[in-house]
Amino acid sequence: MSFLQPGMLLALPLALLPVLIHLINQRRYQNVPWAAMMFLRAATRMSRGWARIRQWLILAVRVGALVALVIAVARPLAGGWLGGVGGGRADTTILVVDRSASMGARSVGSGATKLERGLAQLAGALEAVGSGRWVLIESGTGRPRELESPAALRGLAALGVTAGTADLPGMLEAARSYLVENRVGRAEIWILSDLRAADWDGEGGRWPALRDGFLSFPQSVRFHVLADPETEPGNVGVRVSGVRLREGGEGVELLVTVVLTRDEREAGPRMVPVRFELDGVRSELSVEMSGSRQELRDHRIVLGQGAKRGWGRVSIPSDGEPSDDEFYFVYDEPAVRRTAVVAEDPRAVEAIELAAGIAPEGGLRCEVERVGREQVGALDWESLGLLVWQGELPEGEDAERIRGYLGRGGVALFLPPRGGGGPEFMGFKWGAWRAEAEGWAVESWRSDHDLLARTSGGAPLPVGTLRVRRVCEVEGELTPLAMLAGGVPLLGRVSTEGGGAYVLGTTVAAGDSSLAVDGVVLYVMVHRALAAGAAVLGRTRMVDAGAESMEGSGWVRLAGREGSVSSEYPIQAGVYEQAERLWAVNRRAVEDEPAILDGEQLGGLFRGLRWIRVDAGGEDRPALIEEIWRAFLVAMLVLLVGEAALCLPKRAVGVGRGELVS
Repeated sequence: MSFLQPGMLLALPLALLPVLIHLINQRRYQNVPWAAMMFLRAATRMSRGWARIRQWLILAVRVGALVALVIAVARPLAGGWLGGVGGGRADTTILVVDRSASMGARSVGSGATKLERGLAQLAGALEAVGSGRWVLIESGTGRPRELESPAALRGLAALGVTAGTADLPGMLEAARSYLVENRVGRAEIWILSDLRAADWDGEGGRWPALRDGFLSFPQSVRFHVLADPETEPGNVGVRVSGVRLREGGEGVELLVTVVLTRDEREAGPRMVPVRFELDGVRSELSVEMSGSRQELRDHRIVLGQGAKRGWGRVSIPSDGEPSDDEFYFVYDEPAVRRTAVVAEDPRAVEAIELAAGIAPEGGLRCEVERVGREQVGALDWESLGLLVWQGELPEGEDAERIRGYLGRGGVALFLPPRGGGGPEFMGFKWGAWRAEAEGWAVESWRSDHDLLARTSGGAPLPVGTLRVRRVCEVEGELTPLAMLAGGVPLLGRVSTEGGGAYVLGTTVAAGDSSLAVDGVVLYVMVHRALAAGAAVLGRTRMVDAGAESMEGSGWVRLAGREGSVSSEYPIQAGVYEQAERLWAVNRRAVEDEPAILDGEQLGGLFRGLRWIRVDAGGEDRPALIEEIWRAFLVAMLVLLVGEAALCLPKRAVGVGRGELVS
């Protein structure tokens, strides 16, 4: 157990004084045989057992009273984590702090945010506990850095939350690596989090290896989770899902699509004022919400003459979670969406070429170019939005060019060669073809994100109506987006450092699949891939916080949190400019998902490890660390009263003549 006055524990040997006195007292007298006493000894033999038990009990309570007195004087610490701070002073204490957007919500029962409240509690508790070294890992950087003392945590609160998502498994892996590299002895890891499921990534597959890594340590590692999952009811969030320009009757118009979400615990209609800010001009309208989600589609804003590039902000009145009350956007004339097709069999990609050449909306220009493999080196990679590659996978210089294209944010779609097989590229390669006369149906697909996601109105794509008669096996690791019956992958995504590399296990030829006939799915797939690739070509970018690398110097903040340092621009919501490019940085979509880990799920993540949880929050919560010396004083008094009761003489019992009185 931890103590504020640990030096007083040196007095604990004084608790043995009753034992010493008892032993010395026994040595004061000598036994002398006396015949007259033999009768008395025989008469009291029946009661000797209870007498000895009472003597030992008296001795035990005297020792316990002295122990309780010494511990009370040493000022023991406990509280919400009673016993969790036990085990002695740690050599190193690692603080894992979640600074994600959801930590900006106001803590229930307190005017402070969850981050401010939690850091204050941690600082106060850890200053009392003590440690040989303090190390901070916060979600803004994810890297360990040493602190002079826990008091430095209060300064971290001034930085505030970020717009990014915390990667708790990654931060704990950084903590494990720090312990290994520095050969730390006894260690404690304190975690401050609101238990958002997206931050903990319990289904991501990293936790088993992480647990095994900590369990392999020969030294003791204890985990403490300070959780603040409660949220105030009535929260409403705003997000911009689309921005586009068009020529209207009054000139150039900006069409902004806004999505409002609210706490599912709230029922009934509600009017929400939505404010638009564009070039210093503000406008407002009220939107009625009848459910948990409401979309304001293509809200029209008339721009001035020649104003085809700029930025804006959409906001709603501040509530209990201010981090989702605003959203930034940028706009510009759209870049030409260029598609390059490299194919050994023109029939295998003909429908893709047709789909890529048809613009999904007015004002967009789409161009398609078919080239041979020998012409790949001459492509204008800097203006390319989508690369469609059908045939054997690229090798040599072509492979390096495509890797560089993907690395800068380009998108590529790979289709199998007619003969199957061939070289490996980016960790995958084509296998053998399989055929099914009746055709396979698509058994499952990812409808929550990526190429096959639901439409903006929430309607699913008709992927289940597709039939695939020939499919080429894919060897290697990829993230499946669509699976055929029997577990055969149809569409998957290859892991890349940037951009997107997609693998389609069939072609759009009539003999291979119905993708060309049922053209809705194919058209949406192609233009979602093309839009993602073309997004990096223009002079404006709307990105998730932490998802893009804003490298270089000369960044200027045009809008966003006052006082944010330039090193945190990539993770702070706002609008930034470098040279001629505008960037709008916003919170990730998963930050709007309210799902949190329950006790069983959290226990599963820490299964086998030494850990304890305490819920923090409002002012009515108990402190993390409290002095409990009063409890030991009460225990001492109870023991002294017990000793007095044991020392009372036995009640005399009347007996007949010639009988002894006990």
